[in-house]
Amino acid sequence: MGLFSFLKKKNDSLPEAPATRLRTDEASRLASEAERERQRDIARATAAKIDAIELAMTTDLFDDLDTGWGSGHRPPAAAAPLAPAGDTEPDPLTDQPDAAAIPASAPVVEESAILYANGQADLAEQMLRDSLGELGRGERLPWWMLFDLYQAQGREQAFESIAIDYASHFETSPPAYVERLPRAAPQQAFAGVAPVMRLGAALDASVAAQLQSLRAPASAGKPVRLDFGAVRSASLDACAALLAGLQDLRAAGQDIELAGADALLAVLRPKLAIGERAGGEAPWLLLLELLQLLDREKDFEETAMDYCVTFEVSPPSFEAPLRQVPAGAPGAIDAPIAQGAAGQRFLLPPVVDGDVSPLLAAIDAYAASVPAAMQAPAAGAVDAAAAGIVLDCSRLARIGFGAANALHGRLRALAAQGRQVELRELNHMVAALLRLLNYGDCARLYAHKY
Repeated sequence: MGLFSFLKKKNDSLPEAPATRLRTDEASRLASEAERERQRDIARATAAKIDAIELAMTTDLFDDLDTGWGSGHRPPAAAAPLAPAGDTEPDPLTDQPDAAAIPASAPVVEESAILYANGQADLAEQMLRDSLGELGRGERLPWWMLFDLYQAQGREQAFESIAIDYASHFETSPPAYVERLPRAAPQQAFAGVAPVMRLGAALDASVAAQLQSLRAPASAGKPVRLDFGAVRSASLDACAALLAGLQDLRAAGQDIELAGADALLAVLRPKLAIGERAGGEAPWLLLLELLQLLDREKDFEETAMDYCVTFEVSPPSFEAPLRQVPAGAPGAIDAPIAQGAAGQRFLLPPVVDGDVSPLLAAIDAYAASVPAAMQAPAAGAVDAAAAGIVLDCSRLARIGFGAANALHGRLRALAAQGRQVELRELNHMVAALLRLLNYGDCARLYAHKY
């Protein structure tokens, strides 16, 4: 064996130098990142191709018809997704929201929830992102927690980025971004009893009188919540009356929140076809009003253009929904409405932390206004979904660890009195913390759905 061959063989048998290993690890990491980005590019390209094919099919259909716009039946843009085959409609009288699903126990979920509660959102985010490769392969909760964290921080780009990965991994439609960042400073945001109105299955012109009741002095300056989850039909008169009622509330400076709005959107959209004016403008304008209140600007703009083409008028402009800070001292907690809490919820503020004694006192006062007979409503009662002590968490972005313990103690005292307590519309970061603190021993938890 020659000297050169011997030295080469000797060199090959030596352990790899640290610098070489580092370069190899870095190259492997970069390759993994490049592969992940390539997969996301494929997902984006696939979605774009599907959109292009659907657009081409629609264009070909209209090119083959000589009947013009007046007799076309193309639905407006931003059509609502249809329910999967076999899904049953909820009973409008007894429907209750789905309880927060209890996921497989995972330390990363509990640890990130605690970090987030203690104001360490960056560390919580990093832990959740690192968990997507293992826990996130079969468990959706880490994804949902990240979605809620990004929405609470107003980080739409970060949300959209992982939404693409989520849709590709679970082969489902990506969730839509919703602005959950408090428009007012947390210490100025409203907290207290807010009026709630649950609309029935069939809407008619009488809805005008129902909405008028929300203009009562007791409701002034409070966010009002309209629940459309049970709606299954709406007459043209109902569309006009509901449109006028919503516009009156908005003109009066009322902060309007919509629940179950997709049910009403699904009722409205089949009534609309581009180029068809027979049903009048009211259903179109009502759809635009709802999209505006939901802060869905992209859907609004697309539907506004369809409305413009149909009625040959200038399209309406989008206005961001009002998020009002009621008059009064900053941080003041509103007292319960005098006539009792039937159909009311206690709306929690965006951030619950620090000294929560004023908040707990207000919750006690609200609970005292709920008649005990309402705690166990008869089966099939029309207002069963609104009965009980209901804490509305739709605006709650974060609750501190100490504050969560204090609230837990107060809710346990209410449960010991036989009171039924529910926390509705929880974001998944907060829901994970409350499960860890064993809130299930005194309250029912309902997380919002993705």
